[in-house]
Amino acid sequence: QVQLVESGGGLVQAGDSLRLSCAASGRTFTANFMGWFRQAPGNEREFVAVISGSGTNTYYGDSVKGRFTISRDKAKNAVYLQMNTVKPEDTASYYCGAICNIVTKTCNYWGLGTQVTVSS
Repeated sequence: QVQLVESGGGLVQAGDSLRLSCAASGRTFTANFMGWFRQAPGNEREFVAVISGSGTNTYYGDSVKGRFTISRDKAKNAVYLQMNTVKPEDTASYYCGAICNIVTKTCNYWGLGTQVTVSS
């Protein structure tokens, strides 16, 4: 059974940094795009970042470009999101996805999410 488990969320202040982790189990995704999405209350799920299977190619949502960095560790079957200079508008539940389509911004597998709250 495929599982994606996010961790690393919490309450931080504006300007702080935070690192989210996503551990995959049940199968490997070394040939697939993996990514991060977020959803704030009352909003639709928003694309944050995706990374290719090789880790060579990355794509970011406009609102996080230059502040967030996605990376992956194929040996650990994990993907990470380094969040720097966070803002209150980054407050959301962050979801890890696997086998993601970079055109439709959807994924075949999802984690349950980790909450990030940024205070001003």
